[in-house]
Amino acid sequence: MFSHILIASITGSIIAMAGGILLLYKEAWAKKISLTLVSFAAGSLLGTAFFELIPKALESTPQRNAMIALVAGIVVLFMLEKVLRWYHCHDQEACEAHTFSSTVLIGDGIHNLLDGVAIAASFMIGGIPAGIATTLAVFLHEVPQEIGDFAVLLHAGYTKRKVFFYNLIAALMTPLGAIIGYLILPKIESVLGYVIAFTAGTFIYIAASDLIPEVHHRAHARDLKHVAMLVIGIALVFVIGILVPE
Repeated sequence: MFSHILIASITGSIIAMAGGILLLYKEAWAKKISLTLVSFAAGSLLGTAFFELIPKALESTPQRNAMIALVAGIVVLFMLEKVLRWYHCHDQEACEAHTFSSTVLIGDGIHNLLDGVAIAASFMIGGIPAGIATTLAVFLHEVPQEIGDFAVLLHAGYTKRKVFFYNLIAALMTPLGAIIGYLILPKIESVLGYVIAFTAGTFIYIAASDLIPEVHHRAHARDLKHVAMLVIGIALVFVIGILVPE
């Protein structure tokens, strides 16, 4: 069973990164549209938080407690950004790029870790068919977000190699989460809803505090394509959730 869980989580990570990797082959074009894709990333993060993570957290956690965990996610990421700015800020523009791209990677890493736990749980509880179905569903949900993550790092000025490397590290959190889930799932099941709600809070913070302000700062006020891409990001997560329920 362990080998099935590990193979599924690694394969799923590759599937989820596929869209972002395609962007790297068209780097010059991707950089031209990177700000537009940042809007898409903000939408996909908001869609994931409100349509996927929060409902999932509320299934196993009292509403008030889930909301406390969600707010904690926002506050912790706010404090983390303060620390990043404190230690890394010398040039203001470079500082802004560093902090918002760092928080995106942290949020994605936490989310991927939880995806790995979910995959392990599905194999252990429902068997191989349920595990495969869950793996496909999880990573179809992840594709829009991964495309957005690649675009955010390209927009922040990272080289192709660094974009791939940092996203690979974030993607490896899924197999790690699968291993952790396999080993300690019975012990952490009672607090999983809190962790999911916390992750939703980090996604909301990244979208509302970092990505959307970045678009406002860089884009022309009358350029409505960024609004359209934000809505498309939200809608895509919503539609995938209906067509491919986890």
